[in-house]
Amino acid sequence: MAVAHHAKHAGGWLRGWLAAGLCAMLAACASVPDGPAATRADAFTRGGRFAITVTEATGQQQAVQGGFTWRDDGQRYQLDLTNPLGSTEARVEGLPGHATLTKADGTVLRADTPDALAEEALGGPVPVSGLRHWLRGQVADNAQVAALERDAQGRPASFEQDGWHARLSRYDAQGPGLLVLQRAEPGRRIVVRLAISQP
Repeated sequence: MAVAHHAKHAGGWLRGWLAAGLCAMLAACASVPDGPAATRADAFTRGGRFAITVTEATGQQQAVQGGFTWRDDGQRYQLDLTNPLGSTEARVEGLPGHATLTKADGTVLRADTPDALAEEALGGPVPVSGLRHWLRGQVADNAQVAALERDAQGRPASFEQDGWHARLSRYDAQGPGLLVLQRAEPGRRIVVRLAISQP
């Protein structure tokens, strides 16, 4: 199932992101509903800052940044995205074969995969499906992995999966503290950087 509408050009991201922040600040946009509390033994939470940079073949560059919180109760997972002002702008929730995007204005979009919805929220691709594993310092078991390199402790340090080249570093007890993800597409190069600030 495709999302209701799709951001086709990277050039509109920054304007849309800042406009959403202005809406939250001046017009008190509706808040994203709370997710369920994680109670399972394999529950997992990570949070920090993200930055996405898209460089076009022409050399033009677009960037967006903000905060994120990842919550996983072992079955359902959710990714909250906040703008630079700290307001929650979108929540992507995933279950096998089903995902929803809830925007701050209450709009809800649905798709088969969370990746399409994250792109709808940010205007550029974000590998949400892979992040469920990568944030734990694992490679996803449902997609082929290539060029896997491990650090001295045997943890994944660099690999390619689902069209992304991932570099994981600054490990703590839960997983990497820094993820740098790169993807080459016709006419553009995407870099996603996730810096963990809370376990």
